[in-house]
Amino acid sequence: MIAKELQHKIRHIQIRAKKAVTDILQGEYHSVFKGRGMEFDEVREYQPGDDIRTIDWNVTARTGIPHIKRYIEERELTVLLMVDLSASGQFGTTSQTKNEVAADLCGLLAFSAIRNNDKVGLLVFTDDIELYIPPRKGTRHVLHLIQEILKFQPQGKKTDIKLALNHIARLFKKKAVLFLLSDFRADNFSSALRAAAKRHDIIALSITDPAEISLPKAGLVEITDNETGERLLVDSGSKRVRENFARISATRRDELTTMLKKQAIDHIPIVTDQNYVGELVNFFKARERRQAH
Repeated sequence: MIAKELQHKIRHIQIRAKKAVTDILQGEYHSVFKGRGMEFDEVREYQPGDDIRTIDWNVTARTGIPHIKRYIEERELTVLLMVDLSASGQFGTTSQTKNEVAADLCGLLAFSAIRNNDKVGLLVFTDDIELYIPPRKGTRHVLHLIQEILKFQPQGKKTDIKLALNHIARLFKKKAVLFLLSDFRADNFSSALRAAAKRHDIIALSITDPAEISLPKAGLVEITDNETGERLLVDSGSKRVRENFARISATRRDELTTMLKKQAIDHIPIVTDQNYVGELVNFFKARERRQAH
């Protein structure tokens, strides 16, 4: 991607994300992602109406004047965008590849976070840990993250979600919000996901191209697995072939949904030709309703 094209894409994501955050996402994000609890702020003199349970008896005894402990909500969160940029993400039959949609989504989430005064970091992985940028605040930092995603040229082709989650376990000892963006074409990551979910708030965003859901009717087509290099010639003109393809695809998506649900991990299915801003809003609203009960 040449520099001028890259800057144009970054600017497009920035404008789109900021508008969505201002108009739609900001209040939803704030209401759904809470801080880590209450932290001590100060000791001050007791005032009529204060809760007597907050009286600091040590200071009161020392000064002879009633004092209370004051607490404030620890609002600031650490948000990490875990982005799978393996070879399968380079596939796309719409105006964007899956990896480009991942960059768009990262922009939406990152601008929501910094608007809320949270810190945002980035982990890019394939079958290796390819890039890590520690969480920070600020628009310039977010634009840097988006640029890194858009221009990224992965060394690995396959996907190892287990490796990425284990790496995060070593990096983050305190609770963080982890947005895991992938097409989830990976094996043996269920136990690592379960372990990570005990400490962190994980939201899985599965990114799918419409051609991975149903095979277009286009005669003989060659299907290539970008991660393994395997090629397969199929007759998409055959109704039976298309039905088999759709059934296998649906089974795979259902298995992922079931696994995430069993582990109580929030899941946002994203299809690249659909309104994913709307999908984020729907998720935030559903999660807010769930937390209210």
